[in-house]
Formats: sequence, structure tokens, C-alpha cells
Amino acid sequence: MSEESETIIEKKGRAGRITLNRPKALNALTRQMCLDMTEALLEWRDDPDVKVVVVDGAGDRGFCAGGDIRLLYESGKAGDERAYEFWRDEYRLNQLIKRYSKPYVAMIDGIVMGGGVGVSVHGDYRVAGDSTMLAMPETGIGFYPDVGGTYFLPRLPGKTGMWMGLTGARLKTADAMAMGIATSYTPSDKRPALIEALENGPVGIEDTLAAFSEEAGESEVKKRQEDIETHFAAPMVEAILASLDNDRSDWAIEQAKTMRTKSPTSLKLTHRAIQMGAQTEFEDTMRRELRLSAHCLKGHDFFEGVRAQIIDKDRDPKWDPSDLERVGDAELEQYFAPLDDDRELTFIDDTKDN
Repeated sequence: MSEESETIIEKKGRAGRITLNRPKALNALTRQMCLDMTEALLEWRDDPDVKVVVVDGAGDRGFCAGGDIRLLYESGKAGDERAYEFWRDEYRLNQLIKRYSKPYVAMIDGIVMGGGVGVSVHGDYRVAGDSTMLAMPETGIGFYPDVGGTYFLPRLPGKTGMWMGLTGARLKTADAMAMGIATSYTPSDKRPALIEALENGPVGIEDTLAAFSEEAGESEVKKRQEDIETHFAAPMVEAILASLDNDRSDWAIEQAKTMRTKSPTSLKLTHRAIQMGAQTEFEDTMRRELRLSAHCLKGHDFFEGVRAQIIDKDRDPKWDPSDLERVGDAELEQYFAPLDDDRELTFIDDTKDN
């Protein structure tokens, strides 16, 4: 592919190389990028010359800032199939990465959000850089942490994932390492040399990664682990907020203030989906996520959140319902309802053992 393509795909040495190539958009994913990645991964799966897949993002600002939110908004407003097709193909890609039979290395320097987490965290290795900033901020746009977020978040230490999902908290390099989201840290200026070694080095993939790995420093999130566990283990969103309100520390006050800016429906949806994701296998979780995503287009808050953050940029969403108490269980259950049989998520056949 040419360098004008949204995805640069090529073979270099022993590596299949994928570069997300929308630097002006912080490499946010489009449906075509998901399809391009899927096609390459399927081709390389049976290519004996490809020993490792290495994925990075063009530019120096971000690995991938998420999905094409404006397209999802416009598709939902128009009532066409573009949003559904994007999510279906993106989630299929997430599952292909999760079950891939060859080492998959994501270079997660810079901004890593939403869909960027989905094309990195499910792979074997995630290499952080100096400016890694990782988050799942979807509750701020009337959505929930998808792309397998409701699967990997509950598997982070303690209640870190619940805290991240509800507040949209941002993890820096040391935090991502401490929480196990990043598997190693390589200083940003050494990243090109690491990629070249992965492509052409004489030693194994793990040895190559280890040779370029350094200590990431002290994690601020790890210092807050006890506080996170104390408050975010509560069985309901209302109880989490009450717990935070009873703790008059600056940190607790800030968490509660942040949560109260988010969509009440999204907070309850996220809380329940993360609880459920802790108990289900990856594929079942992804099927549930496509249902949730499709049903979000039938509600109010996704459109209002995107309007406020992306379209009008007034940063003043008017959520409906506007408070947690008005988000009832019956209303919430509608988001988890099955889709028509021909719209339920199916997966690309993969040979990797579960």
C-alpha cells in the first residue's frame, strides 16, 4: 500500500508490519482500517516467513485515539448500516488479535484510547513509550468501554478496571506497566531500533523485547490501589458515589466530581457490563458488546455526548435521564437484549487454542 493509505501494511524481514496512518486524526480507526488489518493478519497467519506482527501508529502524538466517532454519530442519525458494520468488523478484528497464533506486538506510545486499546491490549505484547497515555473515556460521550473493554477491565488488579471504566481515568506509562496493560517499556527514542530488531534481529521475540526494556518508574495509580478498592468495589454506582462522598480526601472528591459529569445511563451500563464481563469468556463478552453498541444508537445520550464533545464542542451535554435514580433496571435491560439472528456477532475462524 502507498503511504497515503490509512493503513500501511508490508513485510519487513521476519515481521508483518502494520502502521496506522491517520496522524492528523491521531490514527483513529475507520472501518477500512479494521478490514485492512484483518486481511493482513489472515494472510500472515499462514505465511511461514512472518514470525511476528508489529503494529504502530504514524506520527509522534498517538498510537490510536479510538474509532471514528463522528461517523458513528452520523450513521446513527441517518439510521443506516455504517455504525453497525464498523462495530461488527472492529470487534471481529479484536477477537482475531486475541486468538492470533503468532506473536503480536503493539507499540503503544502516545495516546491510546478506545479502539486503540482494542487493537493493542488483546495482543501478546504491548510496548509503552515515554508519552503513553491510555484511557477508556466512553462514559463521557454517552457510551461504554467497548472493544473488549468489559472483558479486560475487570481482569486488571483489584477494581482498577471499574475505576477506569466509570471515570475515564488516564494511565501514564508507569501506570500501564503496573496494571499489566503494558508488558514492557522502551524509551521513545529507542523505539525505531526496537522495531528494526523485531524485523531483522537474530534472537527470539521475547529476548528482543527484553533487551530494549527499561524500568518505567513509580506508578501513581498503584499508590491509589487501596482507595480504588475501597470505593469502586461497591455493588452499585450510587453506592460508589456515596462512598466517595463520605471520604473527604481531595482524590475522592475529584473522582466523584468526574463521575457526575458522565452520562448516568452510561455509568450504570458500564458498571453492569464490567460485572458481567468478569464472568464470561471473551467471545461471549464481545457478542454482548455488539448488542450494547447497537442499542446505544436507539437512546439519547450517545448522540448528546458526541454532540457536546465532537460536533459542537461546548462540553456541556444534557443527559437524559439526568440523574442515576431515574435510570431504572427495566430501561437498562433493553441495552442487553439480543439482536436479530442475522445481526448477532460472528467471528473469523481462528486456529489458536483458547
